[in-house]
Amino acid sequence: MALAARHTKRVISGAGRAMRTIYLSSQARLMNSWIFSLCCALLMLAYPAAHAEMPAMEPHVVVLVYHRFASTVDSTMTVRMQTFEAHLQAIEAAGYRIVPLADILRWHQGEQDALPGRAVAITVDDGHRSVYETLWPALRGRHVPVTLFVYPSAISNAAYAMTWPQLRALARTGQFDVQSHTYWHPNFRVERMHRSTDDFVKFARDQLRRAKVRIETEIGVRVHLLAWPFGIHDPELERIAREEGYTAAFTLDAQPLRASQPAMALPRYLITDGCGARCMTNILNAAEGNHE
Repeated sequence: MALAARHTKRVISGAGRAMRTIYLSSQARLMNSWIFSLCCALLMLAYPAAHAEMPAMEPHVVVLVYHRFASTVDSTMTVRMQTFEAHLQAIEAAGYRIVPLADILRWHQGEQDALPGRAVAITVDDGHRSVYETLWPALRGRHVPVTLFVYPSAISNAAYAMTWPQLRALARTGQFDVQSHTYWHPNFRVERMHRSTDDFVKFARDQLRRAKVRIETEIGVRVHLLAWPFGIHDPELERIAREEGYTAAFTLDAQPLRASQPAMALPRYLITDGCGARCMTNILNAAEGNHE
């Protein structure tokens, strides 16, 4: 009898512990569920605020620079027209639109709606006659705006360059904008080495001022953009350019253009005939952070 009582007590005691374990486990599950629900609620409350603080996605912007065009390659800076056409096809296939350089600058200055999500601008340096003789005929009737950076000392003087009447004809189409590449395309690094500080400042100022005045006089456009010869620039040159009325200047740094970059040192990709369709696609992918 006593043995049965002790056995019954152990059974009851064991059942009690089991029930207590079940109870504690149930309480733990309830607590975990409550904590999970609280976290979800806090996340739901925080999400709209965090979402509202997220900036709009910055457009992907690429500026290209060409120099000469021909049916065959006759210099390191010459791009064959079939290569150029392949570039245009690659740009379209990647979902990019070719826009005026002026639109990119308006976006860079803060007009958020100035650009599509993917934008490319085409620039051509030096004023080579192939722009008039080869590029223009190929672009007639097509929406491909081009900005020309020319140095006036060569125009109507050098055998390789366009004439002022030709530049005026291009400007009248509305498809070509004409801007400054200094007066005679000096190497500012070399000039600085051979001049006193004061003389160099005077020289640089003269190069920027004369180019601006001459182009405005000959073409009748506002000149406020500059392409640095050989891509050479420094803070002093940038200051002089601003003082002479330039609002933006372009380098030869091969990278996408970002809104955060300084206006007097905006990057461009130098394009040669060795850059085919795949190369152009890689450049556009780089603007979006993608790499093949």
